[in-house]
Amino acid sequence: MTHQEIRDKFIKFFEARGHKFVSSASLMPTDPSVLFTTAGMQQFKYYYTGQSDAMKDFGSLNTASIQKCVRTSDIDEVGDESHLTFFEMLGNFSFGGYFKKEAIQYGHDFIVKEMGLKIDYVSVFEGDTDVPADVDSEKFWKEVDPNIVIKKFGRKDNFWGPTGAEGPCGPTTEIYVNGLEIWNIVFNQYYQHTDKKLELLKVPGIDTGMGLERLAMVVQNKNNIFETDLFQSMMDQIPSGISIKIKRIIVDHSRAISFMLADNYRPSNKEAGYVLRRLMRRLITYEYLNLNTVQLNVRNILQIVCQQYRSNYLVLDENIIFNEYEYERGKFTKSLKNGLTELNKLDRLDSEKAFRLYESYGLPYEIIKEVGSDKAKDLNRENFDEEFKKHQELSRAGAEKKFGGHGIVKGDLTAANDEELGIKTKYHTATHLLQAALRKILGDSVKQSGSDINADRLRFDFTLDRKMMTEEIKQVEDLINRAIKQDLIVNSKEMSFDEAIKSGALAFFKLKYPERVTVYTVGDKNDYFSKEVCGGPHVQHTGEIGGIKIAKEEAVSTGIRRIRIQLTG
Repeated sequence: MTHQEIRDKFIKFFEARGHKFVSSASLMPTDPSVLFTTAGMQQFKYYYTGQSDAMKDFGSLNTASIQKCVRTSDIDEVGDESHLTFFEMLGNFSFGGYFKKEAIQYGHDFIVKEMGLKIDYVSVFEGDTDVPADVDSEKFWKEVDPNIVIKKFGRKDNFWGPTGAEGPCGPTTEIYVNGLEIWNIVFNQYYQHTDKKLELLKVPGIDTGMGLERLAMVVQNKNNIFETDLFQSMMDQIPSGISIKIKRIIVDHSRAISFMLADNYRPSNKEAGYVLRRLMRRLITYEYLNLNTVQLNVRNILQIVCQQYRSNYLVLDENIIFNEYEYERGKFTKSLKNGLTELNKLDRLDSEKAFRLYESYGLPYEIIKEVGSDKAKDLNRENFDEEFKKHQELSRAGAEKKFGGHGIVKGDLTAANDEELGIKTKYHTATHLLQAALRKILGDSVKQSGSDINADRLRFDFTLDRKMMTEEIKQVEDLINRAIKQDLIVNSKEMSFDEAIKSGALAFFKLKYPERVTVYTVGDKNDYFSKEVCGGPHVQHTGEIGGIKIAKEEAVSTGIRRIRIQLTG
């Protein structure tokens, strides 16, 4: 069974059981507490809490998806037989439609009847001082198969916590096939708050995750994930003179950077951009190191990635991916050459020397560790990261001295200094102008679906079931710039949330608002341009923004579009 046949079977199985299939969300999450989308449930978080209405949005309380994911906690382990940075997660979800009995039945039937596999054993939560043992799951598994082997584990193995600081969570049951954990079924019974306290959800839900790569491995009877048809064509493109570990790293990183670049991540020295740059530079280094022995061409691997995933996701733009990779390679190659020369001069590599190589030449930790070989035998990720942290603290202290103050938290914004706060404040107000302009041009069905602001740009996601026309983009841009040029006053007023909504103020309904909120009005209160519930801060007059340009408009997932804006003034 090919990976595409597995996907098709999964979709048809759950559609036949009343689930609405929902397209993968972007890797760029709306949750600011995480850098990437790491699980299928992230796009459904607010349906578990009741802040969003699944029946209204999907026509069903039950959904299924195949979600593209990136997890970076195991980057150092990539190269073995199972660890990945990019992977696909098959999942079924319910927001009050069904619970443990049905979820366990579906799990058993899909694995045994659809996939023709034998379940070795399942695990359930054994309970602890805070949460009781999951006796219901044990009972339901015995009803499905009286001979099933059930193992009981604690919170570390069989309790799923939120991906961010807070969120839905609960006990789990896991399905094991050929010694591998194939499917994790989470019973969202609780909501974990930031203080780690658990509160029972009013409506319990189901959140499951099954790695496509592992499932393909057992279905295709392979020894490891890299022997499956998901990877084999890429592995075959890599010259035989390169070690199996490096081959695996190359195909994993090629998949990850392709999807990151396609979802508008760009290499940088911060947060997600830093992760992307690490992965790109590792590939660039392998090309450089093998230049004189074998002809390794990463571009060929990137091309296979684009071709292989065309039918399942939005088209990966090969030119963008190739151009960004070539641009980063052009910038990095000279530093790489000099950095490797310096590395070879060293007798021993500790964390301080390794960080200097990173800081001066951009050599990623992984490359320093691999190329350093015996010199780097005592070097570990923890000590390197500690050096990195010390450097960040020194940089922050320098910024505070320069700008007179500390890192700033103001309203909804955080900034390193006053200068950055000023830029982000302009973008924050531009967010309100953008939503108002989109609704004026495209209609009131347009609603904010997420946003992200940094010192370089504004990213704004909104509901729309089609591509915007070029003329519409220009109209929105002109309308915003006209409002900026009119130098409209920005007023704020505190009121109850219900009063705010009745007054016509817009709110981002995927957020949980307090009883008392602040409403920001742009323009005259009787003839306003924009009116929204928000935590601020904002400019006092729109003229302070200077001007904006819409840099890009694109699709994120079915029914969701994304606009990126940059300041021009």
